[in-house]
Amino acid sequence: MIILAPMEGLLDCVLRDVLTRVGGIDRCVSEFIRVTNTLLPERTFLRVVPELANGGRTPAGVPVRPQLLGSDPDCLADNAARVAGMGCDGVDLNFGCPAKQVNRHGGGAALLQDPEVLFQIVRAVRRAVPAHQVVSAKMRLGFDDDRRAEACAQALEAGGASEIVVHARTKADGYRPPAYWPRIEDIRAVVKTPLVANGEIWNVPDALRARAESGCHALMVGRGIVTNPGLGLAIKAWDAGTTDPDAPTVGVSWDDLGPHLAAFWAITCTRIQRHHQAGRFKQWLNFLRKHYPQAQDAYMDLRTVTQPERMAEWLAANAARKMVA
Repeated sequence: MIILAPMEGLLDCVLRDVLTRVGGIDRCVSEFIRVTNTLLPERTFLRVVPELANGGRTPAGVPVRPQLLGSDPDCLADNAARVAGMGCDGVDLNFGCPAKQVNRHGGGAALLQDPEVLFQIVRAVRRAVPAHQVVSAKMRLGFDDDRRAEACAQALEAGGASEIVVHARTKADGYRPPAYWPRIEDIRAVVKTPLVANGEIWNVPDALRARAESGCHALMVGRGIVTNPGLGLAIKAWDAGTTDPDAPTVGVSWDDLGPHLAAFWAITCTRIQRHHQAGRFKQWLNFLRKHYPQAQDAYMDLRTVTQPERMAEWLAANAARKMVA
């Protein structure tokens, strides 16, 4: 199982669409939908998860699970019931966001300081969501330290979570390497709920180490698959025994990625405000250049481009050059 991670400001419906077209992804989790003290209208959920209008799936047919972020059990339960009724396989709860603004208001990773609150939230949401739909949760190892990691996972399990993703770092760790995958194995020893390992999975060797050290076969990947869109396919090829053991990082070539870049731009132009379109394209290129030398050249060509027309011209010219070649 390869799950596409929720990443605020990056892994939105546009990139979910394109990455699931590439393949190798079994499920997605949306960016968080902030829940405060009101029952959100359906249009709010559709704005973040437009896939709800398509049976809760991307155009490629991959399920997308909406993620809620908040701290009030009853309000989260009401909103979970509403979004579950819109057509999705389940609801995910965010207990891992490290953003200061979120934590300052008692949401995300800040909740890991009180396992009892985690239990109350999950129990309320589980009671509100129909039994045939999943309630999953994403947590970190803790807030300032990982002393409560096992207690937090036990609280989520006791509340009724049927899957727990563990980002193997604390809030204090942020996104700094390493990810402490062995601590997920410690959690596995005290809960029966299926766990998913997350954090610092950039390539197939990382995936294999994460599995070995965490004891989890299922993985959630974020920045690694944004950087290398073929990572999910490469992991699955390894699992199927179709990859040369001496070349475990095989994925999708730059030429094969070309049509997906064009699709990304086309979708961006339909869903993103005009003045953000060029920046959105360059944002993905910035990640891609960590894996593809050609993306570095493309990024340098486009780094000062702000007009969508110039971006479209560059894409058309690049496609024409490939056809001539």
